[in-house]
Amino acid sequence: MRERARALLAASGAQALVRKWRGRRLSWPRRIALALAVLLVVPVVTAAVALRVNYAGDIAEGTMTRGKDAVWLGHAWVDGRKKDADVDAFAARIRGSGIRDLYVHAGPLEHDGSLPADRYPRARWLIDAVHRKIPGIRVQAWLGDELASEGPDGLKLPDAGTRAAVVRSTAQILDAGFDGVHYDLEPLHSGDRDYLSLLDDLRELTRARKVPLSVAAHQIDPLPALHTVRGGLTGHPKWWSQRFFGQVARRVDQIAVMSYDTGVPLESLYGGYVAQQTALALEATPEDTDLLMGLPFFHEDDIGHWENAETVAAAIRGTRLGLGRTDRDRERFGVALYVDFAAEEADWQAYRKDWGEHGYSAR
Repeated sequence: MRERARALLAASGAQALVRKWRGRRLSWPRRIALALAVLLVVPVVTAAVALRVNYAGDIAEGTMTRGKDAVWLGHAWVDGRKKDADVDAFAARIRGSGIRDLYVHAGPLEHDGSLPADRYPRARWLIDAVHRKIPGIRVQAWLGDELASEGPDGLKLPDAGTRAAVVRSTAQILDAGFDGVHYDLEPLHSGDRDYLSLLDDLRELTRARKVPLSVAAHQIDPLPALHTVRGGLTGHPKWWSQRFFGQVARRVDQIAVMSYDTGVPLESLYGGYVAQQTALALEATPEDTDLLMGLPFFHEDDIGHWENAETVAAAIRGTRLGLGRTDRDRERFGVALYVDFAAEEADWQAYRKDWGEHGYSAR
């Protein structure tokens, strides 16, 4: 009986040791999980606080429209769906505002860089109607295509023949009477030398024609090299480096930041993000290039865009804060409204109310 008792006691002690040992083993995964949570949560919280602080403060006087704003217009304006009455209504809509440029969708390009002429059959009608009814407004052709930068399909910028075809398509669209050309090629990765080469060729053409070359731009890294980190994790870098943004801005007459689809879930954080983007873009853009910050004139709810967060009011406040803190007197500056066919009356009212009428100056 004694031996059995001793054996039971020994077994009981061994089990206790095993339980204790197992408990220690399980603590390490818990510690690792906690450490990972801290590594993930702390930067997110810190970034959120920084954006919220960035959205606070007073708006500087004079940070209003300079009369250099733009609006993206859908394909219906050149394919026959819009009529004279639509031009009259749109003229009444923008008259007296700061809008100077219309980016009218006249594409898309084919993947080989060509542009079928039947994509814009009513372009001449629209251009003449706008010039007649809204003097001083420039009608630019909005062209673009999906790039083969993240998959096998799309326009291949590394191909010299494709880039040459894009230049020929640009000459073709300018022959149709447009006052300039606005390019939106996506997804465009930061540092793309072939894109810079294309811009050099396009600039040679547009300068010879004495018309503006305009581009839509990705957002700038909110943290250094963030595009590299995200690209390595997802294959989609999303942001441009500030250096690459500057390289693009120096090659064009006008650059419009697509400062929406940020995934930011709160209005104050989104406004703070736009303020940061405005400051970064101003630092990188030469003074002889028009810089425009995009306004979200559309309404969706998905992982990239929270309708209640990405509001026109927040975007304008963020833009004005960033402008006032960085380069308050920058003249070649404005906002770009995306997009006409998804806009609601409240968006237009917020633009007028918060950004001001053309000719207003509080400086």
